[in-house]
Amino acid sequence: MTTTIDLSAWGHLEVTGSDRLRFLQGLTTINVSALPAGGHGWGAILSPKGRVLSVIEATVEAERVLLHCEPSLVDKTLALLDKYAVMDDVTSRAITLAAHKTWSTPAEAWTAPIVLAPPPAGALATAEEAEVARVEAGLLRYGQDVDEDAFPFETPIGRFLDYQKGCYVGQEPVFRVYAQGQAARALRGLVIDGDRTVAVASGDEVSHPTRAKAGVVTSAVVSPRLGSIAMAYLHRTTWEVGGEVTVAGRTAKVVELPFG
Repeated sequence: MTTTIDLSAWGHLEVTGSDRLRFLQGLTTINVSALPAGGHGWGAILSPKGRVLSVIEATVEAERVLLHCEPSLVDKTLALLDKYAVMDDVTSRAITLAAHKTWSTPAEAWTAPIVLAPPPAGALATAEEAEVARVEAGLLRYGQDVDEDAFPFETPIGRFLDYQKGCYVGQEPVFRVYAQGQAARALRGLVIDGDRTVAVASGDEVSHPTRAKAGVVTSAVVSPRLGSIAMAYLHRTTWEVGGEVTVAGRTAKVVELPFG
């Protein structure tokens, strides 16, 4: 099933100036310098301790870089750009853009580029369809699936981390945990048994035979294709793909994000 989401109401931040690529290379987890004109990539802006302050998608153009984020993150992300642009020839501002994204499979939601044009007439997903597609893809909602307590490697953003790109804000603690393999939790998908038409709830606790408090649900929907599914942070001793946990009295199978 093809999903088209209107992103015109999202935050679109325009970064210009001769130092824009070097500046963003040192601030974000995205390897901006390796992206060609027209290229895009997912990533985050981190605190010096490696925690996620903002989730962004970058689009590189000839004379500017666009950072796309949820509307709730616009002011925060702009403030971070301004905070770190001390001696750099770089200017950041929020702009209005017509934009949309289309994907055919959950995995494509992470690789499909943002198209800077109005969405095709009659092709838009409804709000309910968009939420189901978001969860199937494992796309993060800030404040719900990821926040300032999270490390990027605990989320699907982790697979876009380039551990060879060099220094950026928060890089040292992220690389340390990567090198030592000591992540305490990870965001996983859950396929929940029982009534396929009844979702569990965000905030529901997850248990496991070896750990009473194994994790917590962040997002949950009923998928016409998969039934009752959820995203949940699971403790490292319970996150094995193919294993089983319990949520709201129902057995759930642990799967990788995005859902297959």
